[in-house]
Amino acid sequence: MSQARDHGGNHRSIRTLGNRVTDSRTSARGRATARLAAGTPVLHALPVLIVSAVVLADFVGGAGMVWLPLLAAGPALAATTNGPRGVVCVGLLAGVLGATLGARDGVPASELAAVLSALAAVTVASGLASALRGRRDRVLAAVRSVAETAQHALLKPVPATVGPFQVAVRYSAAAAEARIGGDLYALIPTPYGVRLIVGDVRGKGLPAVGTAALVLGVFREAAYDEPDLLAVIDRIERSLARNLGCDDFVTAVVAGYSQAGQLEVVNCGHAPPLLIRASGGVESVEPAHPAPPLGLRALAKHAPALEVVPFADGDQLLLYTDGVTEARDRGREFYQLAEGLARHVSDEPARTLTALHDELLAHVGGRLHDDAALLLIRKPTVRDVVVPEPAVCGAGGATDSEATATRPTVRSV
Repeated sequence: MSQARDHGGNHRSIRTLGNRVTDSRTSARGRATARLAAGTPVLHALPVLIVSAVVLADFVGGAGMVWLPLLAAGPALAATTNGPRGVVCVGLLAGVLGATLGARDGVPASELAAVLSALAAVTVASGLASALRGRRDRVLAAVRSVAETAQHALLKPVPATVGPFQVAVRYSAAAAEARIGGDLYALIPTPYGVRLIVGDVRGKGLPAVGTAALVLGVFREAAYDEPDLLAVIDRIERSLARNLGCDDFVTAVVAGYSQAGQLEVVNCGHAPPLLIRASGGVESVEPAHPAPPLGLRALAKHAPALEVVPFADGDQLLLYTDGVTEARDRGREFYQLAEGLARHVSDEPARTLTALHDELLAHVGGRLHDDAALLLIRKPTVRDVVVPEPAVCGAGGATDSEATATRPTVRSV
């Protein structure tokens, strides 16, 4: 029965992705094409400036044939910055000016005809090259639009508030042109409380994206169906066992908030989350019983274990992928996420992640070499909640008992 639900969830996820790609492909393609078409005005005018410089050199130097062949640089450069029409216009301008200068300098007719014929040939070749470049740009724009739509379908935008939590997400794909990679995340409210997942698929490219889509589809279905968080993991594991190869796997952390003051965390071979206490201390939530990544349970002797983490008002939890912790600077030094988090933590998750992401990019020199995902949740305190009417006397004491749960194996950073 659960297998049927898994297949149903996968089919619905695929149908949803297909519908979103079809509905928004036209508009997304138009936006991408407009971005590609909008170039820098100086670059578009550069071929004309080159032709003008050649003409000026001829007037100043008076060397005749020495400068005239350089007029072909105008249409050749126009092929990289303009469309076919712009190339032809620059070629015609260069031809008219070349003929005028040749007549002025007394260049023999046979030599001038040879120069103008070469200029015409360069203009035609450059026009064809510009047309091919424009076609490749349109294809690239279409691919970008589909990737952008796929990202919104698979990695759905997370609202600023989900259930009782403030939420922020930052995602960066290593392949800038693809805008989507093998890292995955999801956070959804369910009948059993808020549940979330952050994971990392082994490998890159389209196979990794397909595996990420499979995991997210099963998770979104199982999170609604299964009251037990470990049962959600079992559903994902069974689906991956049917669809992945022998060497493929997914590391992931799955968490749920089913009881006030407590987070349930299941770590399947993933980097341990970072817990930020309301006091500002940062702790690493290490699993008491480490479990293998998803898809490799058949090779292990034990199943994942459920950890219970006290989570009181003002506490925050950061889940991330190894693209963050394995980011290196030019000196091959890793980025210290826990230290960066302690520096930038605030009561606004979006501001915290923005500062972390900016610092991470500065650490690596502007571009990541692996996909990176950051998901931060925060349990607001009583004073953070906007109350439309004056608070009733004694209302603030309801949270005192929320921190009485047993603490798991937690290592201070």
